[in-house]
Amino acid sequence: MTRPHSFTPLTAALACALLAGCNLAPRYQTPPLPVPGTMASPLPQPQTAGAVALPDGGPMAWQDFVQDARLRTVVEQALANNRDLRVAVLAIDKARAQYGVVQADSFPTVNAAGAGNRSRTADDLTAAGRSNTTSQYSATLGFSSYEIDFFGRVRNLNDAALQEFLRVAENRRSVQLSLVAEVIGAWLTLDADARRLQLARETLRTRQQALELTQRSHELGASSGLVLAQAQSAADTARVDAAAFVSQLARSRNALALLVGSPVPPALLPASVATVETAMPVTAMAGPATTATQPSPGTGTADSPAPRSSVPALADPAAPATALLAVPADVPSSVLLRRPDVRAAEHALQGATANIGAARAAFFPSITLTASVGTASNALSGLFEGGNGTWAFAPQIRLPIFDAGRNQANLRVAEVTRDTAVAQYEKAIQTAFREVSDALAERATLTERLQAQGSLVQATQRTLQLSDARFRLGADNYLAVLDAQRTLYAAQQAQITLQLAEQVNRVTLYKVLGGAWTDPTPPPAGGS
Repeated sequence: MTRPHSFTPLTAALACALLAGCNLAPRYQTPPLPVPGTMASPLPQPQTAGAVALPDGGPMAWQDFVQDARLRTVVEQALANNRDLRVAVLAIDKARAQYGVVQADSFPTVNAAGAGNRSRTADDLTAAGRSNTTSQYSATLGFSSYEIDFFGRVRNLNDAALQEFLRVAENRRSVQLSLVAEVIGAWLTLDADARRLQLARETLRTRQQALELTQRSHELGASSGLVLAQAQSAADTARVDAAAFVSQLARSRNALALLVGSPVPPALLPASVATVETAMPVTAMAGPATTATQPSPGTGTADSPAPRSSVPALADPAAPATALLAVPADVPSSVLLRRPDVRAAEHALQGATANIGAARAAFFPSITLTASVGTASNALSGLFEGGNGTWAFAPQIRLPIFDAGRNQANLRVAEVTRDTAVAQYEKAIQTAFREVSDALAERATLTERLQAQGSLVQATQRTLQLSDARFRLGADNYLAVLDAQRTLYAAQQAQITLQLAEQVNRVTLYKVLGGAWTDPTPPPAGGS
């Protein structure tokens, strides 16, 4: 006679778990790139001084991109203290915890329970007419309502939660990449504002000297009141600009401190900031000049003093604050797949695909198990004695018959959500393609524009020298000198702005390309 196999709730649960494995989610396929294969620059990329070649394959660390030691330290402080990045990191912790909650549904929840019950029955309620006292004690170990995942509902919900966690992690990378770019941009803007202030102060100094000499000349009768008024107007204009740039420099410094999350030590600021902050502000000088030139007979204003046309030397455009990355002329579009926002959009698409599988599983039967083992006794002392064991096994099957279209509507919602995620994924790639293309188009003409602006500054300097010489010889009036001064000042300010644009463009390229120039092996679709 064959001995029957023992049947326990544990073996039953294991057998049901082995049968589970059907997955109703559609097979995920990465959508094709909705953009051209390469992001070609409209013009060949010129080689620029200070260029640094990017390592082949994969993204470049921001520490390699930032060459200035002071700026690198500032970025490190921002990564440690910035509140937006801290919120993004906390969001990862929250998503990880939520994923753990969903993942727990894949396993039965085992609970231990102990109970004791002692009751007395009244005399009138017993057959013998005497009160009866009963006791019952039990100890059990088991689980309840554990779903056997035959059709992958729990597994797909678990996959959707995992993709949400990965999406939040990519958002954190996106915030960090943006923060690095913003800190570098704010640092460079602070440097440009300091150089603008330095130029404005130097211009104010030369125009004040010219005003004093013109005023002395007017007192001696060698120049007219119109020339004096024009010199006063030029000095006042420079004074307004200098005061405005002082405010702008303070605002730029506050913006950098907000990004870093704490005040930036002066030693970590650009050298131009220390130069303008240690220099004494230029104020109007009172009193007559120490020397004056007497007008020569017959020369009119030929020998009258004229404004000095000296201007401060600007920073060499060939020596940028951060080393220039050597960007290839044609960048493959597949590199966009490494951008954090694109990868986040793909994780959202993968999660939406998994939700379709969960919605489809709702059309099929669901099986849940409740099982327990334990011991029971009328006396607490005999609770764990032999022969007092108990067990219970209660499987339950649920089959949807009529739900008024609820499951069909839920499936349609999941499918539309997936289609929406596809459109958002493609839009993210197209947006990234445009951002990179715009940055490359800007990059293609920056060198030529810088050279042209440098030539314009030299030409305006020469114009000012010639206008000043003609005024001294009496061949022209002072209005031509003032016009040449204004033109030179505007050209120099534009040169500083263009130098800043060239540096910020490099930062923008690093950001919009996700820190990568080449992508020989795109990341896997699952991306974990």
